[in-house]
Amino acid sequence: MLDIKVIRENLDWAKDKLATRGIEPEELDELVEIDKKRREDLTKSEQLKAERNDVSKKIGEAKRNKEDASSAIKQMQEVSAQIKDLDEEIRDLTEKQDYILLRLPNFPADSDPIGPDESYNEEVRKWEEPTKFDFKPKAHWDIGTDLDILDWDRGAKVSGARFVYYKGAGALLERAVFNFFLDENTKEGYTEIIPPYLVNDASMQGTGQFPKFHEDVYTIVDNDDPDKPRDLTLIPTAEVPLVNYFRDEIIHDEKLPINVTAMSPAFRSEAGSAGRDTRGLIRMHEFRKVEMVKLCKPEESWDELEKLTHNAEHLLQKLGLPYHVVALSTGDASFTSAKTYDLEVWMPAQDKYREISSCSNCTDFQARRAKIRYRGEDGKLHLVHTLNGSGLAVGRTVAAILENYQNEDGSVTVPDALVPYMNGMKKITKQESLI
Repeated sequence: MLDIKVIRENLDWAKDKLATRGIEPEELDELVEIDKKRREDLTKSEQLKAERNDVSKKIGEAKRNKEDASSAIKQMQEVSAQIKDLDEEIRDLTEKQDYILLRLPNFPADSDPIGPDESYNEEVRKWEEPTKFDFKPKAHWDIGTDLDILDWDRGAKVSGARFVYYKGAGALLERAVFNFFLDENTKEGYTEIIPPYLVNDASMQGTGQFPKFHEDVYTIVDNDDPDKPRDLTLIPTAEVPLVNYFRDEIIHDEKLPINVTAMSPAFRSEAGSAGRDTRGLIRMHEFRKVEMVKLCKPEESWDELEKLTHNAEHLLQKLGLPYHVVALSTGDASFTSAKTYDLEVWMPAQDKYREISSCSNCTDFQARRAKIRYRGEDGKLHLVHTLNGSGLAVGRTVAAILENYQNEDGSVTVPDALVPYMNGMKKITKQESLI
């Protein structure tokens, strides 16, 4: 959530910044007017409460002196009624102000490319050249089907479209990938956590998914009243429980920066993606992802973003997967992010790079919503900065391995870094199915 004081004191700057993210200036004008009226009412209410205290003292003195206090009592009743009306108006204005603030995206960093969509993203660097073959490469969904390690038909039968069964060497490969990621992340100083996979509304609001993105998630319903959603949602990413672990807490500054990582399933309705990536592991309703989250002091967050991005790159390099890093434009970055680097891995069958990780600095946007603070050396409380990045999306990594390491005979070579996690298996070939 944005700081209303920053908007109030830098209105033209705020309008220019948020215009690059599709926010009309009239929204901020309305917000500032609400804020102005609310602060005026607060001042009036405080003045009236001081007046009521004075009148209350006069009533007490009159009663002690056995004097007539009826006039003062009437005055206090009138003042109390005014206070009640003002406090109700303040609550209403606060709700209106919060309604707008909770739906405004983060301010983009000055270094972000300005543009309305992904076509304005800018390549920052590239690692290795795209994989080339002397045969026509197959798509990962065909490779997985031909090797009988991915079963799309039964996934659709049991759950629906965009669900899959991993079988045999496919299941082993998926498990090898996320265990490798977790091991590498912990070597880099991240503390591994196994978080809950269901979170409450306060947690979803704390990281910015609610109230704006209800349609993107799966919310649990009350069996006694199916029309009434419970205060529980299946996580769209482990970022939600990892950041909210610290919600409403004050962190000792000596513990910062904090680095945590987790593997979890991620559940996404993929609202608005009809017709996009209907085949394969790129856009699933349920998938596994290893997440990295950082909490740090504000002055450290830009350096920490570079470290976070390099941590994600390290994983792709160890796997030998070609990729490039792009800085997202103001119109393509996520709602909570001030700056995002996307890592896009090369997919030979599609002849293009596809996103496999987003590394974002959310500055104090989430910390303000979730009330995550630290006490500085000055003894004062300050908001932390939060960062998050995929380290990495597991299914997309499996897809990239299948496509980049495929052989003409239909087999897939296992990347050297994963061989110890695959019980020594160096090549995936079709085996006689046991089920």
